[in-house]
Amino acid sequence: MREFEVETTGRSVDEAVELALAELGVGRDQVEVEILEEVENRGFLGIVRHREVRVRVRRKGSRADLAAEFVRQVGDLLELPLKVTAAEDAEKIAVDVEGVDLGLLIGRRGQTLEALQYLTNAVVNRVSRERRPIVVDVQGYRRRRGEALERLARRMAERAVRTGREVVLEPMTPQDRRIVHLALQGHSRVATASEGEEPFRKVVITPLK
Repeated sequence: MREFEVETTGRSVDEAVELALAELGVGRDQVEVEILEEVENRGFLGIVRHREVRVRVRRKGSRADLAAEFVRQVGDLLELPLKVTAAEDAEKIAVDVEGVDLGLLIGRRGQTLEALQYLTNAVVNRVSRERRPIVVDVQGYRRRRGEALERLARRMAERAVRTGREVVLEPMTPQDRRIVHLALQGHSRVATASEGEEPFRKVVITPLK
């Protein structure tokens, strides 16, 4: 997998940058260069015997472009041909992934997808000064999962009201719990709360008297 940022050393800035470009696999106009350190070892009569320059070179590109490219690289490593598109607004960057037989990227209850999203944010944050969150979705899984959770939330709220007893849902990710809370936010007869410690934190639906 190609890096988005590397640090290299050379006898001059140009040499160090050329080494970095070779490692990144890009041209000079596609990177930003930061000189980290310049050291000169002088010998007799102040003659420079050795000079070493250390630079940090990072890929240029919008946050959306970098996120999409990272996801494509993950697909290449897994030998999964992916169609990756990225769209952005003021609040977030949405990376949508399409392809054939991509269950491997989703995982059980979306756990692999959550890991991919976490890694994408972590990698892009290293080279981007922006901090808009990156949301990765595979074959519309998040939309379908959200709709299923909203239906579950309403069904469990009806059970809580009917029986007069609280209903405890299975452990969920923070994102899934948020969907449940929002789905029942305006419900007049139940209240929701999250209880427990990660990764076993659950939503509890309590009927109101």
